[in-house]
Amino acid sequence: MQPEKIEELLKRVAAGEVSPQEALAQLRLLPFEDLGYAKVDHHRALRRGFPEVIFCSGKTPEQVAGIAQRLAASADVILATRATQEQFEAVVAVCPEAQYEPTARVIRIGQPTKYYPAKVGVLCAGTSDMPVAEEARVTVEAMGCEAVAIYDVGVAGLHRLIAHRESIEQAAVLVVAAGMEGALPSVVAGLFPRPVIAVPTSIGYGASFGGLAPLLAMLNSCASGVAVVNIDNGFGAGYIAALIARMAAREE
Repeated sequence: MQPEKIEELLKRVAAGEVSPQEALAQLRLLPFEDLGYAKVDHHRALRRGFPEVIFCSGKTPEQVAGIAQRLAASADVILATRATQEQFEAVVAVCPEAQYEPTARVIRIGQPTKYYPAKVGVLCAGTSDMPVAEEARVTVEAMGCEAVAIYDVGVAGLHRLIAHRESIEQAAVLVVAAGMEGALPSVVAGLFPRPVIAVPTSIGYGASFGGLAPLLAMLNSCASGVAVVNIDNGFGAGYIAALIARMAAREE
């Protein structure tokens, strides 16, 4: 349950509109609900400002659908990452409002209740990196921030990056995904005074070692202001970026 909903519920109790017993019934699932195969964390939105996110890899369609249905009962927006079409079909059967982003491989249910006037730039080096970048974009938008997607602007043609300078400078924080040699985050951090969340992708030929080469390159970036998440972790990068953007919006 979102903090805003709990506050509203408590105000209704104080006003005599809801009995303490009724309020207790609405809060009965805090802090978690045991489904046997999963312990659904209904308390996370209260602690972190965003509900638990379902990581679909390794879960059956029925398990994903069961978790999503229980989370949707108390949360306004739900994300399920690394989802397949089969898992989405199971979810939409119990949550008809669910939508599927096939490139991002993300299921989304509902809309955020609060929007923040801050932009997050989501950049990727090549078209092959788009699935990871799209996972970041969907995450940012689910957390109530505006995402500005700028794709295929890798270092092999830096004029493509510079052409988007105005849009990039409007963002409070930047997510930059790249495979191969992973150079783009360093270039971006060297050009723009923004925090850069670098995402190494597993795109590349054999010596990229499934994303290890760009990961090490980003960890050894000579540009200041670059933080690095794990290989292909678009969700993690988008989540961190949205938290930074939220803080920036509050300070304005």
